[in-house]
Amino acid sequence: MSFLSRLAKGAKLAAVPLALGTLAACASPFRADVSRFQTQLPAPQGQSFAVVAEDPSLAGGLEFSMYANQLAEQMQQLGYARAATPENASLLVRFDYGVDNGRERVVSTPDPFFSPWYGYRGSFYGGRGFGGPWGYGWNPGYFGGGAWGGGRNVNSYTVYTSGIEVKIDRAVDGQRLFEGNAQAVSTSNRLQYLVPNLVEAMFTDFPGNSGETVRISIAPEEQPVRRTDR
Repeated sequence: MSFLSRLAKGAKLAAVPLALGTLAACASPFRADVSRFQTQLPAPQGQSFAVVAEDPSLAGGLEFSMYANQLAEQMQQLGYARAATPENASLLVRFDYGVDNGRERVVSTPDPFFSPWYGYRGSFYGGRGFGGPWGYGWNPGYFGGGAWGGGRNVNSYTVYTSGIEVKIDRAVDGQRLFEGNAQAVSTSNRLQYLVPNLVEAMFTDFPGNSGETVRISIAPEEQPVRRTDR
């Protein structure tokens, strides 16, 4: 069973941290953890490639073709030529992708209306309403949300782990030259959004240092892609 097949079936993968800001900020960067391993990839000159599906069930699909074209564009930017068919290629790029079924994540944040001295601030306590600033009126947070109680907002989100896997084999003898995977945790499970970002992360500073896992941050809009320190 391939890496992404396990992912699609909800198998447990290495945890990828999710910044709280990415849950609410639409313009937050897309972050992925990228691991890459390589022997000696041939120089692009004179080398051709074809993108093939690692999972046979994806082969020939229109969705796979769209993502394969995005991966092929990255290979072509490196200087490799795209072959007309896998039989004519000197390199076979095996490609897989997926997203899991998601899991709930609970986030607790301080309540902006909470005072550690007077419980919940509002018209019934600590304000100008009934009871006045030192009022004796009803205080919904005095016992349950005061200095000894809650005073926190609790929200839950569904987060998804997505990933891609790329393997490059020499066609003539099947020797593995490169393999890498990119994983991300986000509140989106839309492959049309996730896969292009993961492909871009995979090819940032390609082929990278063998055996190293790096955090790649893809900025929103038209800002440059950058590698961020862990």
